[in-house]
Amino acid sequence: MPVVYNCRVFKVLEEDVQLPNGHRSRLSWIDHKSCIAVIPVDEEGNFLLIRQYRHATGGYLLEIPAGNIDEGESPEVCVQRELGEETGFQAGRITSLFDGYLIPGYGNEYMYFYLAQELYAAPLPPDDDEDIEIVRMSPGEAKDKLLRGEIRDVKTALGITLAMERL
Repeated sequence: MPVVYNCRVFKVLEEDVQLPNGHRSRLSWIDHKSCIAVIPVDEEGNFLLIRQYRHATGGYLLEIPAGNIDEGESPEVCVQRELGEETGFQAGRITSLFDGYLIPGYGNEYMYFYLAQELYAAPLPPDDDEDIEIVRMSPGEAKDKLLRGEIRDVKTALGITLAMERL
């Protein structure tokens, strides 16, 4: 597969393909590592969201912790690592909520969603490219922010919805 562009986060590929229906087409897509998203819940039942600077959006977004799965790392190990890096906590219990493709029209990025409970302090150094602030809020507050359009990150919207259904 011809690589059109390659960077530390993803590759862009483009090639002529024959589709299952027999038609031929030139397709471009993003090849991206699998990743996790996690909804941490503290002992009071609050969600731990993060306010994170996202240059591509021109500002800060309210999000759930998430990150790429490293080579040889399981999604569950990645959950604990990302929690430690982004919130300073890890979880005594993690529960799988859902997994699926994020952008199947033009990418193969696959995301695993987890609920994290029984949190305990276990900070890890954050990534150099992260500017993060922890924001605690009740599930009701999170739902209100979602409905008012104050949460604009799709993985966070899905994660909050999944967590509220489970809790």
